Amino acid sequence: MNKGQLVEAVAGQLGSRAAAEDAVDAVLDVMVRAVVAGERVQVTGFGTLEKVERAGRYARNPQTGERVRVKKTSVARFRPGQGFKDLVSGAKKLPKSGPATAKAPKGSLTAGKSAGAGPVRKRTAAKAAPVAAGIASAVAKKTSDTATKTASAATKTAVAAAKTTARKATAAAKKSTAPAKKAATIVKRTAPGAAKKGAPPKRAARRTSA
Repeated sequence: MNKGQLVEAVAGQLGSRAAAEDAVDAVLDVMVRAVVAGERVQVTGFGTLEKVERAGRYARNPQTGERVRVKKTSVARFRPGQGFKDLVSGAKKLPKSGPATAKAPKGSLTAGKSAGAGPVRKRTAAKAAPVAAGIASAVAKKTSDTATKTASAATKTAVAAAKTTARKATAAAKKSTAPAKKAATIVKRTAPGAAKKGAPPKRAARRTSA
């Protein structure tokens, strides 16, 4: 299962793909930042993710057999919880519906530094607040970005509809004024000819007076 499939699976429970994507991104972001800072992320029934300092050592190159020096480094380590182990091994049956891992009892959430970084300390409410604030901030930011994009798309659609309506109205006005212009032109052309035909001939008048 990749990240996209994970989002789809969560969306099936939340009912919204956008909300599922925001939730997955926020949780992963907070967990990564906490581990990088040296904190232990412990989820009851699932497992513990922590930063471990690996001391420098000598290793052997498998291709050449040469002995090489490996520098001191930090690595991320995940240890599955007992409930997770029992489900994977088959000691416990996976429930058909609902959460696979049991919810943690109230007051049992603990966290602290990894063993390599120092002694484990209990997390107080003050330490837990920044993590919760980070999740809320990330979700709010992504929700705001989604709303802005939606509003922008709606504005563009409204402007396009207004332009189309204006073009149709202009075309209709041009079509309605065209017959009137043609009628006026015909009247102008017909009026001078009618006046000439109605006037009496000049020669007939001169002969009568003689």
